[in-house]
Amino acid sequence: MHRRRRTALVLSAAIAAAAPLLTGCGGEAHPGAAAVVGDSRITVAELQGRVDEVRSAQRAASKDDAQYAQVVASTGTLTRDTLHGLVLDRVLDRAAKNAGVTVTRKDTQQMRSALEQQAGGPKALETAWLSNYGVAPKRLDDSLRTEIEARKLASALGVDMNTTDGKAAFWKAMSAASKELHVDLNPRYGTWDVQKSSRVDARTPWVREVSAPASPQPA
Repeated sequence: MHRRRRTALVLSAAIAAAAPLLTGCGGEAHPGAAAVVGDSRITVAELQGRVDEVRSAQRAASKDDAQYAQVVASTGTLTRDTLHGLVLDRVLDRAAKNAGVTVTRKDTQQMRSALEQQAGGPKALETAWLSNYGVAPKRLDDSLRTEIEARKLASALGVDMNTTDGKAAFWKAMSAASKELHVDLNPRYGTWDVQKSSRVDARTPWVREVSAPASPQPA
């Protein structure tokens, strides 16, 4: 599956405006939370559970321990990337709601059917989404829903995501949603750039991220 198939959300780092407005939360203010997005809490346990799902799927897809170890090494930022996705999904939901956008189960089923045909079957699509985007098979429908929601939001805004102006307008709506939600990240995972609707690493080089053990044991 070609990376162009990934949701327009991957464009965040490249097209957002400069001057960041950063917000962050401390563990004391939100105990047990990896992030707080509006009234929604993403707990550390939930985040780790999502990471474990991906690691288990990666191991199952690996032919041996050596290959699995290589996959783990190449996806060392999985925890932070996963949190970024969880937060961004909620921001997108708010932006979509603001624009009157809804996504139905039928929308998701239709996209999945079309992509399965292109990929060569359900298993091939799951493997591609896992390899290219770090999405566990059980979360594939959620990922496709996000893709559809992003496309529908762009359509509702009347913008062309293939143009610079269109991307800027899209991310302006996302930035507005970020501000409404007052996104707070646990400092161990960085901070949230409201302008870019994107996670930013904190300047704490002594903090190491560990998303899976170095040994090829199931995460």
